Amino acid sequence: MADIVNLNRARKKKRAAKKEKSAAANRAKFGRTKAEKSLENAKREKLNRLIDEHRLDED
Repeated sequence: MADIVNLNRARKKKRAAKKEKSAAANRAKFGRTKAEKSLENAKREKLNRLIDEHRLDED
């Protein structure tokens, strides 16, 4: 004999799995932590300061 399956629960579980899969893809595509963002900003600012320090005057 086969097990009895509640179709509503099965559909709900399938939808949840689909949403989680798309959410994981979006996290990988768009998501960065606050620490990663601040680290990148700090690196960018440091590079800009370095470039400005080595700029030649036009006098």
